[in-house]
Amino acid sequence: MKNEINYTEAFEELKEIVNRMEEGSINLDELSTHVKRASELIQICKKKLHATEQDVHKILKDLSANSGDEDSNV
Repeated sequence: MKNEINYTEAFEELKEIVNRMEEGSINLDELSTHVKRASELIQICKKKLHATEQDVHKILKDLSANSGDEDSNV
């Protein structure tokens, strides 16, 4: 089983697909396959961005809570 693709890899592959589409270098027979792959890559990126956002919010919340504890000890 292949390891899960990371955000950077997904984003780079998505950019390549978009560039090829803009250049017109994807023929009609391949278009559907590339559009499906682009959709998958977008979902991967959105999922990873959402997870990162949640992690950052949790870290900031924990820092805020810990900061409040230190202030009460002064």
